Formats: sequence, structure tokens, C-alpha cells
Amino acid sequence: MPKAVWNGQVVAESDKTVVVEGNHYFPPDSIKLEFLQDSNDTTRCPWKGLASYYDVVVDGKVARGGAWFYPDPSRAAKEIENHVAFWRGVRVER
Repeated sequence: MPKAVWNGQVVAESDKTVVVEGNHYFPPDSIKLEFLQDSNDTTRCPWKGLASYYDVVVDGKVARGGAWFYPDPSRAAKEIENHVAFWRGVRVER
């Protein structure tokens, strides 16, 4: 089962991730929100739309912008709406 790990802590785990462009997008109910902090960062994907970010924080160690999601994706990407993907040191393991 895919899980996202930061600083030795599982921050998300699900057997229902959606894989897009090689990234596992975890469903909202699989995310441990206590490890995510809102970020003001955004980026725009030409086909998915506007992405928002979270900092991932475990025991004081921060992965700035280590998680992203699409709160209102394009129709082509609706399957990942509010699903969260990880990077910047946050490992996705199987």
C-alpha cells in the first residue's frame, strides 16, 4: 500500500491513490492533517489547473511545499480533486 513518509512518520497511506504523471495522489481521508500546514504557494499546470501547497512538518523538521493538491482542477483532472501528492524529500513508499 502506498504511503508518504517524512522524518520517519507516515503522513498519508492509502491503497486508493490515483497515479498521474508518476505521482501518487492520496485521497483526502488518507491524509494525516496534523502534519500539514497551509502554504501561500501556488503554481499552475497547463492541463490540471491551479495547485495549492502544504508544508509537511514532523517533529520540527519541515518540507516546505512538500505536498500539493488541486482544490478546483480542470475537468480533465477531476479525479484528483483535493487529493494530495508529495515531493521535496517526502518519500512515497510501497
